[in-house]
Amino acid sequence: MAVLEDLVLTPDERAQGVRVDSVMFGMDWTGEEHPGQLAAFVGGRMRAFGTEPTDVDTTAVYQAAEGDATLRRGDFPIRQLDHLAGVLARLGYTLAVWDNGTDTYEVLVALTGGDESGLTYQGLPVRAWGSAPEETFVSLDCPNCAEMLVWQASATQTLADERCDCGAVLFDATGRPLPHVTLHD
Repeated sequence: MAVLEDLVLTPDERAQGVRVDSVMFGMDWTGEEHPGQLAAFVGGRMRAFGTEPTDVDTTAVYQAAEGDATLRRGDFPIRQLDHLAGVLARLGYTLAVWDNGTDTYEVLVALTGGDESGLTYQGLPVRAWGSAPEETFVSLDCPNCAEMLVWQASATQTLADERCDCGAVLFDATGRPLPHVTLHD
């Protein structure tokens, strides 16, 4: 198993005691504060590793989004991350995210180098962008009593036959929400 610091820090950074959080880019789920910040961060990390970035630009993503009437709030950052993950993969890097339980994307650029499974930072998982998270949050308002319910479920766990404290059945035997139940986005 790889060590996160070996993948996201250059040898000089490791020798200087640079911390992982200093080479991490935080972006709110709704997007960058200023256009181009994410691409500039990714390009800077590639330069730190000695690679001149090519195609590390999200201008095409911005242009495609301008004419997309289906784009909802929060969709654009996902498109940017998908695009940059593809570019990085072709160049031998991995776009990684630190799953810290907030509504931000904490992004890292890592050298691709074998088994990146089981990576953590401060006890929380770091995974390649696009890979399934180890855990997910499911939340809803009970259609019977309006109580807000939240589950933290592992990737293998289902919410089969879950009920609200008021007795309302919320999920079927396979873990799918019943027709009268709407999950929060």
